[in-house]
Amino acid sequence: MFEAVLFDCDGVLVDSEPITNGVLREMLNEAGWPLSQAECERIFIGKAVRDERARIEVETGRPLTEDWMRAFYARRDQRLRAELRAVEGALQAVVAAHGHTSGRIACASGADKAKVVMQIEMAGMAPYFGQAIFSGHDLPRSKPHPDVYLAAAAHLGVDPARCLVIEDTGTGAMAGLAAGATVWGYCPQGHGRAFQGLGLPRVFHHMDELRASMAAPFPR
Repeated sequence: MFEAVLFDCDGVLVDSEPITNGVLREMLNEAGWPLSQAECERIFIGKAVRDERARIEVETGRPLTEDWMRAFYARRDQRLRAELRAVEGALQAVVAAHGHTSGRIACASGADKAKVVMQIEMAGMAPYFGQAIFSGHDLPRSKPHPDVYLAAAAHLGVDPARCLVIEDTGTGAMAGLAAGATVWGYCPQGHGRAFQGLGLPRVFHHMDELRASMAAPFPR
């Protein structure tokens, strides 16, 4: 059995990716990089904006400043507060995981912690995660490196090899695998292309499937 469940946030717990990437695309367009929404999602989903600093600076012809990042965070958060919704069934899956593991669950995200905390609170999940919320921004390396998952496992006092990671991107899945955890891919669209070549033991398509898995000992 797994002893802990570690959740990614964006795209797993909350349906935030279209909102965040919509704002990012608007601001990059305004800065002189005319990329489409599909291109923006392909480049940035699963990554921190700062991870693509070099490309942003080449495409816009200007430095990625702290003022620009603050403006992005402010516009993004305003839009999230107005439009964010939890992923269907995610709250029920979190409640089930919390009960199944005697409270040993955590959120390990590549996004900035203030955003993750805000989203978890908006989704009604804060009582289940408590202080077990981690951001790659606070660590030496973010996803696809394992640091954020290792920090979450250490906080829970669980060997990463006894942790189940729930991810919706290839970048995040690589982070979980690099930590030594078992990774299940969440893919609501049903194709699972993000996980090709990673050898994940399970890809599921609705959070009800994860909730149902909590009713019996987890397979390895």
